[in-house]
This record gives sequence, structure tokens and C-alpha cells, in this order.
Amino acid sequence: MELAELTALLTPEGLRLVDDLGALESTDEVAAAVSRLRAAGHSPDLVSAAVGQARLRHRARAKFGAFSGRMLFTRAGLEQATRLEVGARHAGRFRDAGIGRVADLGCGIGGDALAFAGIGLDVIAVDADEVTAALAAYNLAPFGESAEVRHARAEDVDLTGVDAVWLDPARRTAGHTETTRVGAGDWSPPLDWVWGLADRMPAGVKLGPAFDRDLIPAGAEAQWISVDGSTIELVVWTGALARPGIHRSALVIRGGAAAELTAAGDADDAPVRELGAYLHEPEGAVIRARLIGEVARMLDAGMIDAKIAYLTSDAPAHSTPEGAAAAPFVQSFRVREQLPNDVKALARAMRDRDIGTLEIKKRGVDVDPATLRTKLKLRGPEAATLFVTRIGDRRVTLLADRV
Repeated sequence: MELAELTALLTPEGLRLVDDLGALESTDEVAAAVSRLRAAGHSPDLVSAAVGQARLRHRARAKFGAFSGRMLFTRAGLEQATRLEVGARHAGRFRDAGIGRVADLGCGIGGDALAFAGIGLDVIAVDADEVTAALAAYNLAPFGESAEVRHARAEDVDLTGVDAVWLDPARRTAGHTETTRVGAGDWSPPLDWVWGLADRMPAGVKLGPAFDRDLIPAGAEAQWISVDGSTIELVVWTGALARPGIHRSALVIRGGAAAELTAAGDADDAPVRELGAYLHEPEGAVIRARLIGEVARMLDAGMIDAKIAYLTSDAPAHSTPEGAAAAPFVQSFRVREQLPNDVKALARAMRDRDIGTLEIKKRGVDVDPATLRTKLKLRGPEAATLFVTRIGDRRVTLLADRV
């Protein structure tokens, strides 16, 4: 969003127009709205801004639910924003640690600050980009004086009276529409400054899930988070926000239900064993936290290969109390059979089994699931899951069913 569009949008006419449009779901609806508003005599800047917001509000429902209907966004800001259900968990950690006033340094559109203010914390929300800070101010306006927004660099903010900080160092080039990843040394604020601040006061630092583990400060708590099958972020907690004795954590949220696996450090991997009746795929947060071995021991399972993150066992997860406790951290499958690797033979096998719906998972092999699915020419009423992976120096293809 350009400044001219923002200026047109943040007027009674502009905001009324966005609310009247509602959430636009399709490109046809967008085109119709643009034509209608231009014909009504609205300026190009206002039309572009209003229609863009209506489209973004539709996309924002997945992250912000009903709150999206009164928020303003940029495309990049929405992409980088924390989901509200995750932000609420972060905010709860601040509250439980006795934090009363938090500075959100690099607040973006204000998603995390919204969660902080929503549970009664006082918030100073800071962003270096003028447009983004203005949108954050609009989004946080309902909280009045308890949520203050500043247009400033994180490094320049006076933190007097602040109990803890939340930081989201920029991992992409500046911009309100396109998001391009930058090199490891191009963080804003600089990582050295971030870690220095986190050493002086309680902090939560939001990072990408693939962040270089070697850069995580010793003694901090590193928490990887997966939501509905996607690993979305790593948060490094320090000071009073870090739980004693916990340095590795995998938080898994599915369908609103949450489960967490914690440890004092990386877990040793489980031994490799022969393929059993069940195959288990660990959640991404578990893999990133290097807690696969912990889950394997709970399941009485082993690795199918020392370098492949699939587990195998003879019994289903819920066959023991320990296995049931591990179930939220894996997706489990009952293995039907091993099939040929040859595509033509595999297509015949799918046809013989009337499989028309096939979930394809791969690990450790160069396979494009979309291309393979096309070549298999699937048809029929049955559904299954196909694993294409490697065991030792062998490529294996396994037909399985979700448990």
C-alpha cells in the first residue's frame, strides 16, 4: 500500500466504503467492485485501497477470525502476522510471568500487540515503516491508551517502564506487497542487538522455523510451533519468559487443540528398525526441535532410516498410555503393503485397488507428488496414502491408510 492509498483510506468515506464492501472472495467480485466504485466517481487511490482491503479481509479470516472484519492490512503484513490463536498463547506466557507492560518492537500490522492488549497488558507497539505503523494504530485503536503505537526504529525506543519485549526481526525486504527473503546478515534490527536486549530483559523473539539453530543463544528456550500441519514459527524465550529447565519445545495445534512436548535439550534419535505395521510422520515442530527420539520412545517405535524422519512401530499409538500421549505429535498410518517403484506397475496397482483419491507423501527421494499423481491416472471410490521414501540405499513405495 502506498501512502496516497493510505491517506485516502483513513477517512470516514474510505473506512465506510471498506465496511460496505465486506470481504471479497473471488477475482470476479473484485473486478465487479472496482467497476462499480469507479462508476460511482470514487478516486483511483480510494478504489484501489478499499478493494484491496476487502480482499485482504477475506484472506485474514484464517488468522484473525471475526476480528478481521474491522482490521486493516498490507499483503506482506498479513503474511507475516501471527495467527490470533498463537498470539493469544504468547500473550498468556507474558501474563503468567507477571509482565504488565510489553514493548512489541517490529509490530507489523499489530497482530501480536492485539493479543497482548486483548488480555489486559499495556503495549507499546513500534514499527519502522510509516504505513505499517499507521495501520497498526488503526487496528489497536479499540484498546485506547493501553495500546500506544509509535513510528520508530526498534533500536531508538526508550524502554523505561517496560517489563518485557516481543521482537519480530525483519527477515524480508521492506515492502507492503511483495515479500522477498534476505540473507542471514540482513536482519532489522540486527540480531546482535536483539540478543543483547534479550539478555538484559525478558524477551520473546519470533523467527522463521528454519532459523539457524547455531544462532540460538545458550540458555534460552527455543519453541517451534506447528498449526494444522504447517510449521509456522520459532520463538526464542529469555529471562522470566523462559521456563526453567526447558530449552527445546514443540507446540502442536490442530483444530484448536494444543499439545506440547518439552525437553532440556535435543533428544537422541531412536535406533533404526525394520518396517513394522505402522508408520508415523512426526509434526514439523517436533522435527525442527529435534525431539523425534523422544516421540519414538513414547511410541515404542524406531526410525525407518537414520536420515529419514519417519518412525515405525508394530502397534498403534493408542495401544499404551505413553503412545496415546505421543499421538498429537505424529500423523499415524497403518501400512497395507509395499508396492513397485515403477510408475506403470504402480498405476496398475492403484487401478486394481479402485483408488481414486491418493495422498502422496515423500521424503529423501526426488519425486514431484503432483506429477506422479497425474501419471497414475487415478480413478475409483477408494482412498489411501502413498509414501515414497528411502530405507538405506533402497527406494521404497508404501501404501497405507490414515489411522
